[in-house]
Amino acid sequence: QVQLVESGGGLVQAGGSLRLSCAASGGTFSRYTMAWFRQAPGKEREFVAAVSRSGGSNYYADSVKGRFTISRDNFKNTVYLQMSSLKPEDTAVYYCAADNEVFKRNRFEYDYWGQGTQVTVSA
Repeated sequence: QVQLVESGGGLVQAGGSLRLSCAASGGTFSRYTMAWFRQAPGKEREFVAAVSRSGGSNYYADSVKGRFTISRDNFKNTVYLQMSSLKPEDTAVYYCAADNEVFKRNRFEYDYWGQGTQVTVSA
């Protein structure tokens, strides 16, 4: 079993930046594709970004491409989401997820989830 704990959320003004972290434990971190999803009130959980097991490949939703950067540190068992040029529409609970197969965008394919961290972007 893999346990995931997110941190780094908060309140930021539009145009600002935040860095989310997700610390993993209980498994071999380098075996997992890691991803970030988000869920705004009244909306479905949506894919944001993912990083391959080695960190050599990254994947992004079109809505965040060029503004967000996902990375991982396999020595620290941590995945990061650097968010810049934040917009009010980025407001959501952000979830970290892990899957022991290759990258997928479908949230139902991910086996492990964190509890989420709130990101609020004010106009």
